[in-house]
Amino acid sequence: MNCSAAVNIPAPAQTGALKMLRSLNRLLQRLLVLALGVSSVWLIVFVVFEVADNRLPWILAVAVTYGAAAYVILPRTVRMSLKILKREHVPRYTLTADGLPGDPVNLVLVGTLEELRTGFATAGWSTADPLNLKSSRRMIRAFLCNSPYPTAPFSTLYLFGRGQDIGFQKAIDNRRKRHHIRFWALGFEHAQATLGTASFWLNTDRPNDTERVLWIGAGTRDTGFSLTRLTFQVTHATDSDTNAERDYIMAELGKCGVIGTVGSVRARAHLLTARVNRYVTDGEVAVATLAVPHYVAATTSAQQVQQQDGPPSK
Repeated sequence: MNCSAAVNIPAPAQTGALKMLRSLNRLLQRLLVLALGVSSVWLIVFVVFEVADNRLPWILAVAVTYGAAAYVILPRTVRMSLKILKREHVPRYTLTADGLPGDPVNLVLVGTLEELRTGFATAGWSTADPLNLKSSRRMIRAFLCNSPYPTAPFSTLYLFGRGQDIGFQKAIDNRRKRHHIRFWALGFEHAQATLGTASFWLNTDRPNDTERVLWIGAGTRDTGFSLTRLTFQVTHATDSDTNAERDYIMAELGKCGVIGTVGSVRARAHLLTARVNRYVTDGEVAVATLAVPHYVAATTSAQQVQQQDGPPSK
């Protein structure tokens, strides 16, 4: 009896000590993050700006300081802070090139690449051009001339260790406003074997284009231009309500009859309505199977071939 009592008594004390250690660990982590933030501000103001101000005209000094802060110092500070805080949960959002939180994942479509292309083409969406020097020049020209560029490229976001495999967009009433979505392909076998584990998100291999796969999508609505929240980089301003954009995209595809019944899963089982980056998301990921009618697929394929080959000769 006494032996049993000796074993059971220390349990609450051990639990309390463990909680205290965890609280102390969190406090130390936050203090370290605060120190990083203060150090970054000091570096920007008292080192970068002072050096630039001593060697350059004031306006150029400000521009150089902004560039160094927004694109070098602050992104690295945020990345280091995230590592210190050890946020090792399965991500429910994409990542930027700097490793910062990007657009939330909010829908999944099942089908082949051809079915995906045909489905969005049927709904009146355009495939985004790859981001390269040629498309960047065209995008700048369109912006300066205020001319349309319906297949403008997207910035690159990352999921499964790689940039998006394909993207689609649909202009709204303004050339700077658009609905758009990025997709990453995920093979069925890998998904079934690793769902619910960190390995699910660490696969960098893109499945074959002819495979029937899961197309993991992150859809948002561009509303103009703005600065990123943590690093103040120039970027597209987007509507924070990604739930509405998810529902809009699925409704667009549903109206054209290119998807089956829409279901949903949760990005994290215990997630309630929350903010990811600056977005509001309820954690619901809409899921549907692409069901493109054969006559629609044949018509779309013929149109694509005709566009590539040019008009028929007379």
